[in-house]
Amino acid sequence: MDDEPRRERSEKVARDGSPGSAKPSKLRLLARLRNHFLTGIIVTAPISITFYISWLFISYVDGKVRPLIPTAYLPETYLPFSVPGIGLFVVVIGLTAIGALTAGIFGRSIVRFGERMLNRMPVIRSIYSALKQVFETVFARKSQAFRQVVLIEYPRTGSWAMGFATGTTKGEVQHVIEDEVVNVFLPTTPNPTSGYLLFLPKRDVVFLAMSVEDGIKMIISGGVITPPDKRPKKERERPKIPCQPERPTVVAGGGPR
Repeated sequence: MDDEPRRERSEKVARDGSPGSAKPSKLRLLARLRNHFLTGIIVTAPISITFYISWLFISYVDGKVRPLIPTAYLPETYLPFSVPGIGLFVVVIGLTAIGALTAGIFGRSIVRFGERMLNRMPVIRSIYSALKQVFETVFARKSQAFRQVVLIEYPRTGSWAMGFATGTTKGEVQHVIEDEVVNVFLPTTPNPTSGYLLFLPKRDVVFLAMSVEDGIKMIISGGVITPPDKRPKKERERPKIPCQPERPTVVAGGGPR
């Protein structure tokens, strides 16, 4: 007599699925929605943050430059709305005009006169000289501030850090060192503008084929963004850095094990 109800239950399970199938379906739906939400954040966050930072920069420049512009030259004087970026546009035009002016004899004479005045000031001349060298090194067309991405053992043997080779060491630093020395800038994460200047023997520096842009992205992201290895497969199979020999384990209160 129990065969007929049992048959009906089995047919219902066959039609609707297993009795616990509703709960896994809800979990899969929630997991899918969570993945879509995280994907939306990954896609929109970089764009939104970029636009936000750009807007802050434009607003800051406008707030400093706009009060210096006569009212007759402001677009909102003739338009019913304000035009953002006018201050930044004026700054770009002004810097371009100054660059064109200093390219001539008259402009260079003015610059030399200003430099002579600054060189007579005790503290300001040191600041000006340092800033001038930095900007000429970074922004000069023929200069490459960061020439190549390198790996160095820092802060101890067996621990590797990523840096940038800025050139071959010259002057007194190279003359007092017997080995050929390389200038290496070791940036900090996530702010690569600060760091340490190291003078390392060239034989202790591992030069990478990675581009400087990829190296900066990897440092800023703290290793989250890892560029792919674009070297040929044969080079990838041969590591440049040999394996470190195993060191003996020191037992507390005794010698090596």
